[in-house]
Amino acid sequence: MRPLIHIHLPSLVPYATSARLQESLVARFLAAKQSSALPTPPPYIITAEFNPVYTCGRREIGTVSAEQQAYLRAEGRAEFVEAKRGGQTTFHGPGQLVAYPIIDLRTHRLTPRDYVCTLEKSIISTCKRYGIATMTTENTGVWTTPDDKIAAIGVHMRRNTTSHGIGLNVNTDLWWFDRVVACGLEGKRTTNFEKMGVEGKSVEEVGVAFVEEFGSRIGIDSVEMVEEKELADFLSREV
Repeated sequence: MRPLIHIHLPSLVPYATSARLQESLVARFLAAKQSSALPTPPPYIITAEFNPVYTCGRREIGTVSAEQQAYLRAEGRAEFVEAKRGGQTTFHGPGQLVAYPIIDLRTHRLTPRDYVCTLEKSIISTCKRYGIATMTTENTGVWTTPDDKIAAIGVHMRRNTTSHGIGLNVNTDLWWFDRVVACGLEGKRTTNFEKMGVEGKSVEEVGVAFVEEFGSRIGIDSVEMVEEKELADFLSREV
């Protein structure tokens, strides 16, 4: 089995940076499916920490009013983006790990339901490394109690190729979530590592742990890290 290629985007990046990258990687899988002359790409996972941005899921595209979008932009402090992922409006920003696996489900013998469960179990195991007990509920995502959500999941699949993924709150300012009904769940709260008593952990450190947990669950024991500065050269060699 080829290694899981971990593409880490250092520091804070715009949402659009990871969106362009994942679209490019997905296109490689789709092209390989259409032409036997092209090799199947290796599995990828992008990890990043975004500038403040609210994103809505594909079911909400075109339904968020101009007034609500203006409110979410918080006088220029955040962006608003319509995304292709499942789920409803949520926040991504500093202090939150975003991880976007780009894999072929059939290669790893996963159904879409299996895949979401794999993401949830990977988050639960990552949190356990830091002494945080978590759970799943009838609502998608990972929770510290039935009412306190520490990680959101919103995925997109095209011809069994995945994109988008998870947002795990490490030291995110929870004020941002107070401004929306996060993921459309009334009466629920959002939490993070710090609120659970785990301080001083970086998004990058937690990202490495999550990638290891995810890789092992899809049958991959080795991870190859590719930094942003090496990305163009790496991708040119992978064609």
